[in-house]
Amino acid sequence: MPRLSEDLQFRGIVHQVTDGGLVARLDGERVTMYIGFDPTGPSLHIGSLLQLVTLRRFQLAGHRPIALAGGGTALIGDPGGKSAERRLLSRQELDGYLEGIRPQLARFIDLEDGLLLDNSSWLGSVPVLDFLRDVGKHFTVNQMVAKDAVRARFDRPDQGISYTEFSYMLLQAYDFLRLHADHGCELQVGGSDQWGNITMGVELIRRVTGSGAFGLTTPLVTKPDGSKFGKTEDGAVWLDPAMTSPYRMYQFLLQASDGEVGGYLRYFTFLSHEAILALDAETAERPQRRAAQRALAREVCVLVHGEEETARAERASAALFGEEIAALDEPMLLQVVAEAPSSTVSRSALLSGKVTLVDALVSSDLASSRAEARRTVAQGGAYLNNLRQEDPERALAESDLLHRRYIVLRRGRRDYHLLTVE
Repeated sequence: MPRLSEDLQFRGIVHQVTDGGLVARLDGERVTMYIGFDPTGPSLHIGSLLQLVTLRRFQLAGHRPIALAGGGTALIGDPGGKSAERRLLSRQELDGYLEGIRPQLARFIDLEDGLLLDNSSWLGSVPVLDFLRDVGKHFTVNQMVAKDAVRARFDRPDQGISYTEFSYMLLQAYDFLRLHADHGCELQVGGSDQWGNITMGVELIRRVTGSGAFGLTTPLVTKPDGSKFGKTEDGAVWLDPAMTSPYRMYQFLLQASDGEVGGYLRYFTFLSHEAILALDAETAERPQRRAAQRALAREVCVLVHGEEETARAERASAALFGEEIAALDEPMLLQVVAEAPSSTVSRSALLSGKVTLVDALVSSDLASSRAEARRTVAQGGAYLNNLRQEDPERALAESDLLHRRYIVLRRGRRDYHLLTVE
């Protein structure tokens, strides 16, 4: 089994460190480390996945992780990565968000040898004058303005930055100081956009206690077009299954490009180096098999949702192009075809036998004309509930209905339409 330093290097997880000897030190000494997660929504999303997996990776290597929920800092808002002020959350909103993310954080660390904390337990009680004297006096405005997240806002005078968000880095630095004093925490890990905040905490600990502390950042995970990992046209891919189904998460990961998938396997899975290199080779030699994408989708879904839900997502994914679609329960069927266009037909019209396959292909826009619809059938490209059709004039019947009200039409490999009978 590789040492942690070798594993981090293989996976490309280390972006910046405050001390060049830190990574090697992690192989020999047990370190308490933390990563913070501000609850800015009702669930964490898959963009947080690298940090969640990193917590577990450190714990499996023998270190003590702290997952810190930002019940205090989320009331202020981190300016990092934002071109405008964040909307301030109400206390009621934030409490609901905290309830949503706590079990998600707990899923990734063993709480028998790790901690799940909330920074509101100290930020909510520190007197403002004490904070300004004990923390603010250690930093100059010049230092704070030089941080990338602040400077980026200064460069946009139409937006600027409020004193509220300007103070965020002091709050995060104080978090590190408290974790250092209360729990012996020596290392903060975060995305590369957190570098300025992390170095402030390292400096505060040095000034207040005289002790050394360390920071490590991971790369920001983006897609080839520069957009954030986990963002789709419909929004974020959430970890809460009620907000993003396991099937939809599985499909999102399955759609990773050949250029992306190798990096994602390194960042987000615990597959061995040998297994990942073998999948790299498989992608290069037989990309059409998408073995790496299937491995990525499976490993991540098991981490987030468990074996049973992942198995259901895999069955549904296979059913998308197979006859098994008829065996899916109604909720899963609707998930499978959720992104397909849909239309309705009256039950009386269907039962009359007057709705033919050609009619359905044209009315669903899978064919532009009856002639094109007939050519599609003749060429073997028309499917009803994933069964290839040979008779363009065959009437749709009640026996074709899935769950007594749905028919899935398909043209070719990827053009779907859901017909609902009402």
